[in-house]
Amino acid sequence: MSDLDIYSYIGFIGTACIIGAYAYLTYVDKPNPFILHGTNLIGAALLTVSLMVHTNWPSLVLEGFWAAIAVFGIIKALRSRSKRDKSVA
Repeated sequence: MSDLDIYSYIGFIGTACIIGAYAYLTYVDKPNPFILHGTNLIGAALLTVSLMVHTNWPSLVLEGFWAAIAVFGIIKALRSRSKRDKSVA
């Protein structure tokens, strides 16, 4: 087995982010969408960095979709917050 390089460690941190976000979603009754989707987006970005060096095409495609879903979730949360702010004002 070869030694792990910096890109492998970056990938492990990305994996930890995605697993952490899923655990957060599971354990918290009302998860903050910015924490949830932001953590997923950071995880996908870090895994993408790793996968650009240690290319695994199916995983790279998966991270692209994972990031897109996270961005959509953040946009949805921003719109929801904007609507909520307008209704309060």
